[in-house]
Amino acid sequence: MSVKDNHGYHMPPQEFRRHGYALIDWLADYALNVDQYPVLSQVKPGDVRATLPQSAPQIGESFEQVMADFERDILPGITHWQSPNFFAYFPANTSGPSILGELLSAGLGVQGMMWLTSHACTELESHVLDWVVDILGLPEKFKSSTDGGGVIQDSASSATLCALLAARERVTRFNAKEAGPNGRLVAYCTTETHSSLEKACIIAGIGLKNLRKITTGDDLAMDVSAFSSQIEQDKSDGLIPFFACATIGTTSTLAIDPVPEIASVCEQHRLWLHVDAAMAGTAAMCEEHRSLHRGVERADSYCFNPHKWMFTNFDCDCFFVADRQELINTLTVLPEYLRNPATDSGDVIDYRDWQIPLGRRFRALKLWFVIRHYGVEGLKHHIREHVALAARFVSWVNANDDFEIAASPRLNLVCFRHRSSEELNRKLLEALNKSGRLFLSHTTLDEKFCLRFCVGQTHTTEAHVAAAWRQIEGTANQLQSAS
Repeated sequence: MSVKDNHGYHMPPQEFRRHGYALIDWLADYALNVDQYPVLSQVKPGDVRATLPQSAPQIGESFEQVMADFERDILPGITHWQSPNFFAYFPANTSGPSILGELLSAGLGVQGMMWLTSHACTELESHVLDWVVDILGLPEKFKSSTDGGGVIQDSASSATLCALLAARERVTRFNAKEAGPNGRLVAYCTTETHSSLEKACIIAGIGLKNLRKITTGDDLAMDVSAFSSQIEQDKSDGLIPFFACATIGTTSTLAIDPVPEIASVCEQHRLWLHVDAAMAGTAAMCEEHRSLHRGVERADSYCFNPHKWMFTNFDCDCFFVADRQELINTLTVLPEYLRNPATDSGDVIDYRDWQIPLGRRFRALKLWFVIRHYGVEGLKHHIREHVALAARFVSWVNANDDFEIAASPRLNLVCFRHRSSEELNRKLLEALNKSGRLFLSHTTLDEKFCLRFCVGQTHTTEAHVAAAWRQIEGTANQLQSAS
């Protein structure tokens, strides 16, 4: 119970120490036993809220009571993203060093909006992102020592929005933020591009009617000829093409857009080229996957998410630009209360000018912890393990005549389906997820319902993948027998 003493109602340091040790113990046990929980929460809508008091407590309660209620009321409603049996969507993995880095960041409570508000918060971020350029084999123009540089955003959605805004300002000579966006501006993506670009177009005032979704080929990558033709058509209609998004690893199938060819079209028509490599970009740290970044040296901006496949907990997106001044000029607002000699000197980076919100957390700390703990070789080892496990899963699917691969497997993602019927595939996904033993998601390819199996959680091993395949086969057999 919270009792007023010399610390007021605050938690005294000795009590914080005791509860902190207990919480670390709880998290360590959770990591060891997370595969014992149903991966997908089995509660029904409203169940969690039904267990909670209608009003907040007037008198503070003990930490032990809060944790007991968490385990009883909250934990059953958790979908366990860190389970080694989580194969849905893309991973959002974490690791011990990442959690400790996040804890340290929370304890410091840094608000890193400007260099002045915490010098190390800014400078570590610039330095770690320079490391990332080297680790992934990205072009030197994305380093802080050049006209470009990197910043940690919360997600690829924010990075895409920032890129779109900077492109809007460049094409309007920085008039749009004063007078409003021009209704003639047109952006381009594919039918497989992440939906975050649609939201960015809404927020930036471009409008969905001015977003062109270019068709894809059999490989589900952008049809560059169709892209070029659409630009020509839009220009002839008096519109202003200004932005294109190429994807390295689409959400449905990990399709890879032909970045060099897209870059050529963008250069011809002076479009901003943004490259989104949200999950797949991590794989480029391995030399055998470095070709993923072919053509990125010609992009205006690039992003990927360490919080997907680089063992760094959400949220952490690395966003790089070739010309930082275009981004800064787009987003800077400097009221008097933020003015200071360091900012006025122009000798420091104020990351508030590189993002949508003013405030920002010390995200670089956890990424620094992860890279320092694993080392580049350790990170490569685990990425290669996940890719190998996905390849093993493909071999099992191919060996069963009842199943088929639905799209060319890439890296750690496998799209597959049962050959029998649409209905059985839907029932199969529902039954698997309801079992709690694993969690898969789906997509639609050639108007057919397909299952997605993505290997990327920190502690997933061959035993977990093999058990998942046995569950998939066995459940499918049961459903067929019952039909």
